[in-house]
Amino acid sequence: MTAPPPVDAQPALEQLAVVLELNRRARSAADASELAFLAVNETHNLAPYRQAALWSADEGIVALSGLVDLDANAPYVQWLKQVCQELAKTAALRPVKAESVPEHLARDWAEWFPDEGAWIPIVKAGEKTTLALILGRETPFTDREAMLLNEWMEGWGYTWRQMTRGKAPPWRTRLKAVFVGSDAQAVWWKRRATRWIVGALVVCLFPVRLTVLAPGELVPHQPSNLRAPLDGVVDAILVQPNQTVKKGQPLFRIDTALTASRSQAGEEALAAAEAEYRQMLSQALDDDASRGKLADLAGKVEQRRAEADYLSQEVQRGTVTAPRDGVVLFDDPSELLGRPVTTGERVMRVANPDDAEIEAWVGVGDAIPLKSGAPVKLYLDARPLSPVAGRLRYFAHEAVEQPNGKFAYRVRAGLAHGGAGEIGLKGTAKLQGDFVPLIYWVARRPISALRTHTGL
Repeated sequence: MTAPPPVDAQPALEQLAVVLELNRRARSAADASELAFLAVNETHNLAPYRQAALWSADEGIVALSGLVDLDANAPYVQWLKQVCQELAKTAALRPVKAESVPEHLARDWAEWFPDEGAWIPIVKAGEKTTLALILGRETPFTDREAMLLNEWMEGWGYTWRQMTRGKAPPWRTRLKAVFVGSDAQAVWWKRRATRWIVGALVVCLFPVRLTVLAPGELVPHQPSNLRAPLDGVVDAILVQPNQTVKKGQPLFRIDTALTASRSQAGEEALAAAEAEYRQMLSQALDDDASRGKLADLAGKVEQRRAEADYLSQEVQRGTVTAPRDGVVLFDDPSELLGRPVTTGERVMRVANPDDAEIEAWVGVGDAIPLKSGAPVKLYLDARPLSPVAGRLRYFAHEAVEQPNGKFAYRVRAGLAHGGAGEIGLKGTAKLQGDFVPLIYWVARRPISALRTHTGL
């Protein structure tokens, strides 16, 4: 048996044993994440520290001591990433302090990191570091600790390179492989990147038709609006909604009781004026003075007759008749009965059921340039697989407020086949504009929204 080592050599041998044990565990690691966990947590067995982080030039902060899930957007991680990028400009193992980094990073050093630190490069590329371990604690690291850490990280780095060799390269390398490939030395028009650029341009400039969707419905074309002929109350509805009517058929009646009483009073006033005129006419045969009043009485009779005729016509106008053959359009009759109306107020409409058109409301933000005669399709909710085709007749120049508080432009389109449509059916109208590049079709709304919120 050999003699036991001196007492002073005992700690050094124990530390070397720790290095050997760590390297054995590194070689036995199942994957890169387990290997990174060893670097930031088990290194503590060689040199005590408070914080440790593994940094990569391609991925940033790879692992942190004491954490399983790493939040790359955390303020501490973002700050430490910038610190490592500054320290990576050299490829030497060295102690680091707040003075080792620029002033804008040193200001936050006391908040995020201990006073003393050690920068341990693992993988180097010339004068720069691409993979490193950074440790932090309150006291400086000794030369012996630095030597042991460097020895441990060299063995760990070898295992890391063997484990990550052959795996997917960083995103920049992958992009280069996709767009450039192995033909970097070929003529420019034969390179893969050129083909990608040309393909992207072809796709972006591919012509598509600019379209917009809007709520729409089938409405009558040029209906006859039936309005109240005089002030009053709706006394009777003589037809039912959607009933077919003939020209001259009574539709509704305005209460003319007051007008009828005034007409009767006018008739009585006319009869009294005529009786007075006849009496004066008989007196005028013998009295010259009565003869001079005949002209005044005759004028009074004509005035009363005109008033009576007007009031009689007003009574007759209280009953509104259909001006044409067609279908009468209005809401629930019970809502009209007893409703006060003013002269000229619309009560109902009469339309030709074989003459309909498309009406749509285009939102202010959805408006696109549309020419007269542009194709319009209405996909009815009742028949979504059988759209109604039409041609744009007019696009309103001014937006009007809708019941929901939003503004929209009125659009009218005549049916392309000129046939009938079921008036009142609603759906979604598709308005088709000119052809535009695909990139414009895709980016039009995002650019508009960006301009609305940022003013760019």
